[in-house]
Amino acid sequence: MKRIATLIAAALTLFACGNDPSYKGGIPKDGTDPEEGQEAITEEVKVPEEYADFTRVALKSSITKVQPMTGIVMWAPYKSDDISLEYSYMQYNDVCKEKDKYDWTVLDKLLEGIASRGHQAVIRFHYTYVGKKCTVPDYIKAWPGYEETVGKSEGRTTYFPDWRCEELKRFHLEFYKKLAERYDKDPRLAFLETGFGLWAEYHIYDGPFKMGQTFPDKDFQAEFMRGMSEWFKETTWSISIDSADNTYGPFQKYPDLLDLRFGNFDDSFMCQDHDGYNYRSWLFFGETRYKRAPLGGEFSYYSDYDQEHCMDEGGMYNRKFEDEVAKFHMTFIIGADQPGYQSWSRIREASLSMGYKFRIRDFRVKDGKAALLVANVGVAPIYRDAWIAVDGTRSDYNLAQLMPGNEIWIEVNASGIGPKSVPTIECDHLVTGQRICFEADIN
Repeated sequence: MKRIATLIAAALTLFACGNDPSYKGGIPKDGTDPEEGQEAITEEVKVPEEYADFTRVALKSSITKVQPMTGIVMWAPYKSDDISLEYSYMQYNDVCKEKDKYDWTVLDKLLEGIASRGHQAVIRFHYTYVGKKCTVPDYIKAWPGYEETVGKSEGRTTYFPDWRCEELKRFHLEFYKKLAERYDKDPRLAFLETGFGLWAEYHIYDGPFKMGQTFPDKDFQAEFMRGMSEWFKETTWSISIDSADNTYGPFQKYPDLLDLRFGNFDDSFMCQDHDGYNYRSWLFFGETRYKRAPLGGEFSYYSDYDQEHCMDEGGMYNRKFEDEVAKFHMTFIIGADQPGYQSWSRIREASLSMGYKFRIRDFRVKDGKAALLVANVGVAPIYRDAWIAVDGTRSDYNLAQLMPGNEIWIEVNASGIGPKSVPTIECDHLVTGQRICFEADIN
C-alpha cells in the first residue's frame, strides 16, 4: 500500500511487452449496443415530435450529498455524512481455517457496521501484507509439501504463500465462488477488489518474487479471472493496473481475458510520474473499460507531499484532481489521510466530481404518460441497475446503460401521471439512508 519505489523496470517491461494503446477494452462482442437511443448532450433541449404536445412540468432539484457508490473513500470504520464508501482489507484466514469450513462472521460484521453508517463497502482480500504473516488458511499451511517463503519487503520480514500448492489454488477458486454465492447481490457491498502479491496489488516490487511460487502462474491467473467473470453477475470486481505488466499479469499469454468485465484500480493515483507508467498501464486495459466496470484506486503514498497536495484546488505536478478524474473516468478513490490535509467541504466537492451524475433536462406529461430527458453529466456510468420512476412507477430503461456525456428520452406509463407527478431515481442496491439524487432546473 504505502510503497516507495521506482517503477522503471516495470514500465520498461510493460512497454516492451507490446501493450496496445488502441485496444478498446470493455465493448461487448455479442452484437448489442448498450448506448442505443442515446445522444450526446446538446446545449438546447430537442423535444421529439411524439412529445411535442405534452405539458412541460416545472422541476427543481440539486445534488448536495455525495452519491451512493462514488467519491472519496475512508478506511472503515468511519462516520461522516460526506462520504458514501468505506474501505477495508480482509484476510482469508479470518473466514476459513479448516478445509471446506467457512465462517463469514467477520465480513458480515464489517458490512453491517458500514451499512449502519449509511455507507457501502469496498473490500480487498489479501494473502501478503508487508511486515505481516501470510493469511493462507491454517490447514493449508499444514498441508504436505506446502512451504511459505519468508523474505524482506520494505525492510520488514514478510511471508509469501506457496502457489505450487494445488490445495491453495483449489481453495482460492472455491473461496471466491462462495463469496459470490453469498454476497453478489448484497447492497452493503459496493465494489470488490482482488489480486495477488503485496497487498493484492499485483506486484512484488520489493521481495522474493518467483513466478509460480510466491506469485501464482499465469495459467492459474487466467482460470481465476474466468471464474470471477462466471461467479459474479451483479458485483463488479477490479484488479490493479499493475497487472498490465507482463512480469506478473496473464494478458500477454491470454489476451482474451481483456474481454472480461472487470474494472481497474490505481493505488498511486496522482503521483509525480502518473503520466508515464500509470498512464500506459491504464491504456493497456482500454480507454472504454469504464463503460463496463468501475475504475478506482488510492492517492499516491510515494511521498508525504503527494498525500498533502493531491487534492489541492490548484493542482499538483501540473495536474488537477478533477481533471484527472474526468480523464480516467474515476468512480472512487481511497483518501483516508485527506481529512488531515483538506477541509470536508473540499473532500465533498472532490467526491461530487466522481462517478455518475444524473440531470433531468425536460419533464413532460400527458394522459398517464411521462417523458423525461435524462442526461449523465458525470464522468462514469452507474454500475448497478437503476431506473427513473414517476409516482413510484419505474421506466423500462436501465440508467446503468446511460454513458457520461450522453442523454436519452425515457418514457414512463402509469395511470394517474399528471402535472403534479414527481420523478425519482430508484435503485435496489442501496442501504438505509442512501438516495440517488438528480439535478433539474426546468421552468
